Amino acid sequence: MIALARKTIVHEWRRFVPAVLAVGFAGLLLTVQAALMLGIFGSAAVYVTASSGDLWAGYPGTQSVNFGRDIDPAVEMRLRMDPGVADVEPYLWVEGDWRNDARSGGGVSVYVSGIGTDADALMFSRILPPAVRRLMRQPGAVIVDRSDLDQLSTPVGGQAWVNGHRVQIVAALDGLRALGGVNVLASMATARELRAGESSAGVTYFVARISRADQADLIKSRLAGSTTFGAFEVWTAAEFARRSQLYWMFDTGAGIAVLFMAGIVCLVGAVVTSQSLMAVVAASAREYAMLNALGASVGALRRIVVEQACWVGCIGLAVSGLFCSLLLWLAARYGVPVGMDAAMALACAALVLGLALISGLIAVRGLVRADPAMLLR
Repeated sequence: MIALARKTIVHEWRRFVPAVLAVGFAGLLLTVQAALMLGIFGSAAVYVTASSGDLWAGYPGTQSVNFGRDIDPAVEMRLRMDPGVADVEPYLWVEGDWRNDARSGGGVSVYVSGIGTDADALMFSRILPPAVRRLMRQPGAVIVDRSDLDQLSTPVGGQAWVNGHRVQIVAALDGLRALGGVNVLASMATARELRAGESSAGVTYFVARISRADQADLIKSRLAGSTTFGAFEVWTAAEFARRSQLYWMFDTGAGIAVLFMAGIVCLVGAVVTSQSLMAVVAASAREYAMLNALGASVGALRRIVVEQACWVGCIGLAVSGLFCSLLLWLAARYGVPVGMDAAMALACAALVLGLALISGLIAVRGLVRADPAMLLR
């Protein structure tokens, strides 16, 4: 019976095209939604994922990187005192209002990151080449994402104003897009100057590199019990990145909306696919009736329909995978924030196959027409 299901797919493929397209389209929508969710919400943690620090120290209870508050500068000394910490550097977060040099139009909300300018600095080390980092040593020099140049109305080499202070874009890179604003990289000196009416003594985070990556949790636990140097909390880089992403995904309600849309896609896909499979079963009613008359049980016929649904799911998954790869490549090429990892890809594939299986179980109802008595009509 299994061979019969497969041969039916091969020899009567035209009947199954609508079901395959329904599954493929549902898989395409699910995967693209997942990629956009990972890309958009992943940008909330770009400060962590684009840096090579192993531990982050910040204000206790910080929900996301962009909600950091100043901590005591003495925390740096506490981090350096730990034998497992190899290097520590400060990171300053400044919210600003960007206006182009002509000061025309409204302001643009920007997030200024004050980082080190040394060649081996930790912050944004994965996307910021040493040669470009050295450009930030110039007073007022800043770096932005290439896709944000139009929004800032300022070209590379052009000047603008941030919180009333003049800055100049010395370079534009890819991979710096922010969630809800524009990321601007500057030296610590420039960032302190841009802090509108705030104290220039404190910093928002301290980022540490440890000697052995497998001891991150141990060093974090060792640092957590210290209160002598003021209130602070320590997170591993992976933990802090995930913390920031989960906040924007679920605490803001945006992720719930995406999950709701994914549920709608699954529901519509299951309905359309099941109706297509039921049409196939109805069209083959006389063949199924003949098999039943020859001794094939109803259970065996049901297994044929379910097997056909599984084949439809596999073919639809292959079709959606091909088109998804093309769309994600085009999106990345044109700066659309998308992302995909193995876990999410497997989850989408499992949903698509589950959708096809559920559709097959629904389509089994069409076998009630496959009564041997119909052969006598």
